Amino acid sequence: MRFALSADSLDGVAPTIEGALRQRGHEIIARHGALDPAARDDWAWASEAAARDVAEGRADQAVVACWTGTGASIAANKIPGIRAALCADAATAAGARRWNDANVLALSLRTLSAPLLAELLDAWLGAAPSSAAEDRANVAHLTDIERG
Repeated sequence: MRFALSADSLDGVAPTIEGALRQRGHEIIARHGALDPAARDDWAWASEAAARDVAEGRADQAVVACWTGTGASIAANKIPGIRAALCADAATAAGARRWNDANVLALSLRTLSAPLLAELLDAWLGAAPSSAAEDRANVAHLTDIERG
């Protein structure tokens, strides 16, 4: 799977996310924010860039991170077609993929340890979107909401 990554600083697990994804067999197609020395590292700009990579088809999914993860998820969710989920535990990550068909994983650099990052990525990557009619209807309704 092709991933875009962003972080607004190199604190915490930010420098290890790429390696953790590569170790699981995934390709990193873009780095934004503090992960790219030439890019603006503010969370709103960095997260927007990674989300646009997904929305425009360059990446299948993205991982966005900031100190709390909240700003990164808010910025990513401003892009039509993006369903970013701020996840702090494996059950939430699996549920976000399963029930919400989330395509952007938002993370907190403040609270995340390397072992927890591994658990979150394994749960996120191990879950597939639900095919249940009610779940698909909810995800489809998000597009209706975006259109106004």
